[in-house]
Amino acid sequence: MRFICDWKNCKKTGEYRAPIEKDNSRKFRMLCLDHVKEFNQNWNYFSGMNDDQIIDFLKSDMTWHKPTQSFSSSDNFFKILWNNTLKDEFDKNKLKSDFNHMRQFKFNHKDIKAFEILGISVGLNWSKIQKKFKTLVKKFHPDMNSGNKKFEEKLKLITLAYTQLKNTYREKIDK
Repeated sequence: MRFICDWKNCKKTGEYRAPIEKDNSRKFRMLCLDHVKEFNQNWNYFSGMNDDQIIDFLKSDMTWHKPTQSFSSSDNFFKILWNNTLKDEFDKNKLKSDFNHMRQFKFNHKDIKAFEILGISVGLNWSKIQKKFKTLVKKFHPDMNSGNKKFEEKLKLITLAYTQLKNTYREKIDK
């Protein structure tokens, strides 16, 4: 389909798209080569914006203008997982020994994988598991690693492993 250039008093064929609005909408106008060059040369996306609006736009542009979820958001998956992990609801009376008796229990493949992820021996006593977990949290927490997603994913894995072992130990103690 052929269009006439949308520039005032131009009768050439409009073959090139030029945006009508700054909002990245699908609205555009068709211009000839001469006028699209002129349009592009004079185009300033930020015209009419103050400094704060430009800074806000640039910050939003870093996430492709998609809403992001703050780490402190109440419904953030990682925060929910983290809060559940920190709830140690073991009966303190049942924790008298240092859990050497845990070595006699058989652990399933998920437990073995969790010990592996945490880098600890299978059947290690609970206080040592907690100590290792705290060390790993400090090492891999995103705030300590410039918000690097790689570390966030590693910390999620560590937290899931810790939760797996916490549930296993609770189950074995309650028997």
